[in-house]
Amino acid sequence: MKSILRKRPSDRIGENDEQSELIDSLDYHFIEELKETKLSLLLHENHEFIKAMFQDCSDVVVREFEIEPHIPALLLFVDGLTNTQLLNETMKSLMILGGGQTAIDRIAGTILPVSQTQISDNYGDLLVSVLGGDTALLVEGNAKAILLGIRGTDKRSVGEPETETVVRGPKEGFVESIRTNTSMIRRKLKTPRLKMKSMSVGKESNTALVVCYLDDLAMPSLIEEVVKRIEQIKIDAILESGMLEELIQDDAYSPFPQIQYTERPDVVASALLQGRVAILVDGTPFALIVPFVFIQVMQASEDYYERFQIGTLLRLLRYIFLFLSLTAPALYVAITTYHHELLPTTLMLSVAAAREAIPFPAVVEAFIMEITFEALREAGIRLPKAVGSAVSILGALVVGQAAVQAGIVSAPIVIVVSITGIASFTIPRYNGAIAIRMLRFPFLIVASVFGFYGIIFCLLILFGHMANLRSFGVPYLSPLGPLSAGDLQDSLIRSPSWAMEKRPAFMAIQDTERMNSKLPQQIKEDGGVDGSRIQHEHKASEEGNSNDSS
Repeated sequence: MKSILRKRPSDRIGENDEQSELIDSLDYHFIEELKETKLSLLLHENHEFIKAMFQDCSDVVVREFEIEPHIPALLLFVDGLTNTQLLNETMKSLMILGGGQTAIDRIAGTILPVSQTQISDNYGDLLVSVLGGDTALLVEGNAKAILLGIRGTDKRSVGEPETETVVRGPKEGFVESIRTNTSMIRRKLKTPRLKMKSMSVGKESNTALVVCYLDDLAMPSLIEEVVKRIEQIKIDAILESGMLEELIQDDAYSPFPQIQYTERPDVVASALLQGRVAILVDGTPFALIVPFVFIQVMQASEDYYERFQIGTLLRLLRYIFLFLSLTAPALYVAITTYHHELLPTTLMLSVAAAREAIPFPAVVEAFIMEITFEALREAGIRLPKAVGSAVSILGALVVGQAAVQAGIVSAPIVIVVSITGIASFTIPRYNGAIAIRMLRFPFLIVASVFGFYGIIFCLLILFGHMANLRSFGVPYLSPLGPLSAGDLQDSLIRSPSWAMEKRPAFMAIQDTERMNSKLPQQIKEDGGVDGSRIQHEHKASEEGNSNDSS
């Protein structure tokens, strides 16, 4: 135990020649080093080490008491993270313990009124568990500690997702508690094949992660790659899943999202059934899903809850508005600057008359309105909900009308920018919509210099970049490039559920069989209930009258 005490921070603090050694010891492997430090048989040595470790931590409570008869013990927990009612019941059961039963294994198996307990023999597991909300019990004469799962943190109740609202579909969304989130996924996939691998990231935060997958569907190579990337992260803290997303994505410089995030358990369950892997991060309601391809930017969960005709129509509408969101301002600038012949004469004269008194060229005019629109959108998000929507809507109307009347911009560009903004809202994935909004400005600049040729050049560069992009080894334009004909039924269109017998093949899955499509054919052959056998009221009354007359 003397070697343990030599490592105590309190023994080093204040000694100038050893302060650097202390800082070096608290590196990214600090927890791993503590896992090699074993607990002592002597309770007072464990107590001294814990006091040194949690020096100046007013929220960490070390409660000393005695197990009858006169056996020293202590409880270690963080005030505010533990269920105090269960903690008091635990202490009561220990204080009335008779017979001198002090073996940790026996106490954990027969005495404690706690459903979740673990045994630890090192300070690393004890530290992570206690700081996560558990309570540690140490008893004299035992080189082990019992970790009691009696967490009692306040958490937000399950509510409807704010970023992925649907008309038809589940109304529950993830919360900040990782165990609540895993339970919601488990309720949708009641199978032992659903695996949840626990990990932690962050030298200071020790943020809990859970890697979810179906081991009979997800490829082992994909799971290993996800785990390897997470294990290689060396950072002080992970506070939100967005920080993790930026660290493990394939191309950090691409504007396109390569990892899907969602706060809907049904979306995660659907992704797991496709052989993909989900990552849950404690403290955030957004789960990450890998791999992620571009067509999934345009897919909404509601597409699968409505009839396939509606889903197909909405998807085609989204792709049309995706093109408008990306190129509408650039097309306006190119046409009004270089390609007047593309517009009908009457319309061209109307646009020219509207721009006659405007002192700026079309590209400056478009930039003024685009930047103003983006500023209003950002203001609507940041302001309180009670006034945010009113500011964004009234601001757009007032500013647009005032700018037109003042002769700063023309009326046609206000219409074009409004259509562009509305088009960007039709993209289901918010991170995908942000990428399109950013790319709109390079298209606008190139169109002002080269016209249509510049727009086509930018599109070629964009498609080339997307073709070279990968998400955990999966081509970003799958199943369009490389072409996977069998997967086209759930890409630009949405085929009927009974027609999608196979899972997506472009993601390399262990079992591609999804369902048997014999049911629709069987229903068609049976023809349902024969209407001639249904006894209608008027028919029954006529038969009764004929019987009476006879």
